[in-house]
Parts: sequence; C-alpha cells; structure tokens
Amino acid sequence: MRKIAIYGKGGIGKSTTTSHISAMLSVMGYKVMQVGCDPKADSTKPLMGGKRIPTVLDQLREKGDELELSDIVFEGFGGVLCVESGGPTPGIGCAGRGIISAFEKLSELKAFETYKPEIVIYDVLGDVVCGGFAMPIREGYAREVFIVTSGEMMALYAADNIARAVKNFASRGYAHVAGLIQNSRNIENEDQIVDKASKEIGVDVIMRIPRSNDIQKGEDLGGTIIQYVPTSELYQKYKELAERVLSLSIDEP
Repeated sequence: MRKIAIYGKGGIGKSTTTSHISAMLSVMGYKVMQVGCDPKADSTKPLMGGKRIPTVLDQLREKGDELELSDIVFEGFGGVLCVESGGPTPGIGCAGRGIISAFEKLSELKAFETYKPEIVIYDVLGDVVCGGFAMPIREGYAREVFIVTSGEMMALYAADNIARAVKNFASRGYAHVAGLIQNSRNIENEDQIVDKASKEIGVDVIMRIPRSNDIQKGEDLGGTIIQYVPTSELYQKYKELAERVLSLSIDEP
C-alpha cells in the first residue's frame, strides 16, 4: 500500500489537485482511498458528484460507539473510497484534534484492512502544520509528502514551513518531501520564482499544472476533468502527475 500526503496552503488548489490525482489513478486501475483532512470537508466533492459526504466527526457525534465504516467511507468516481475527517463545532474545539480523532476511528475500525486500498492519499491543509495537521507525517500514516504551491509569496511560505515540519520528523523514519507541484496562477515569472524557491527548500518541482478554465467546467458538472472534460490538455498533465507521484512513492506490504 502506498501512503501519500498532499499538503498546501488553503485556497492553493490542493484539494482540486488531490481529487484529480485520485480520479486519474482510478482510471489507471488502482484502488484508491482519499482522506480529506481539512475542516471544510470538501476534498472529495469532485469525486462524489459535487456533493459533500458525512464527516467522521459529525458521525461520531451522532452515532458514538455505534459508528460503522459504512457511515464514513463512501464510494465515488472510479471506485475511489472517500473519507472526510471534518472539523469541530464552529467556535468550539480544535480542528487539529478533530483530525486525530478521525484517524484514530479509522484505525479502530480497521478501514485499511477492510477495504485494502492500494493507494491512500491524505489531503491536508498546510497553513498551520501542528497537532492533527501534522499527524500524517508525525505518526507514519504517510511515507511521501507532495506540496502544492504557486509563485505567490504566501503559498511558497507555507511550502517552506511544510517542508521544515517534515524534516523535523525525519529521524523517526516516516515521511519525506518527494516533490513540489506547481498549480500555476499566471503571475509574472512564476516558473522562475517557484524554481528559485524549490532550490532554497531543497525539493524538486515534479509538475507544473497550467491554469485552465477546464477545471471550472468539470466542477460545474460536479466532478473532475478526468470524468467530464477528457479532451482537455490538462488530462494528460494529470496523467503525467499521477505517474510521477507513483514513481516517487514506496509500495509497502
């Protein structure tokens, strides 16, 4: 099983990138599970026909010890298994703690043993890499980390923080940063800006995704371009990205 985490600043297109990778991997014949680790709980929407699924935390609050895997794991496009950790009641509790609770419940219910995914992808908010947001890299849930960024200052600042956080846990033999994914915003000299940052961070840019209205077309139809706009030039880009992610990840028993 390959265990991958995709981090990035909020609003950078991290969830869009993650769902397109999951969709493409499913088309390529892999059994994928995508776990959304963002309080907004919208990571898997493009895989679920544009609809939100019940979150682990919401179901825990409602069903408690009666909670079953079928209450929190849903099958989306291409058979991708979709999970959303969710967040606390607004103004009460910690979003990071919510992710920890969700991970613990998935482990308790033996989700991976039951569904046997070949690839698990965690979609993690990277504005603050602490507590539950660090759990995929801190507790060995993920082996490879990919960071979605652009040439914007705050996106690169977040990418640097994420890379530093991963390195802080390197001694435990868990995750390492396998690459940067440039989700382009068409700012001036963007490629050069990202390349300069990648050298400073010490991580290669593995793919540049050009800005395209085709993403919005897919979202308007309730999914990804993999499903709804296969003629898009981005289709091949996401195929190359999925293949690259696979080539840089470790297959574990």
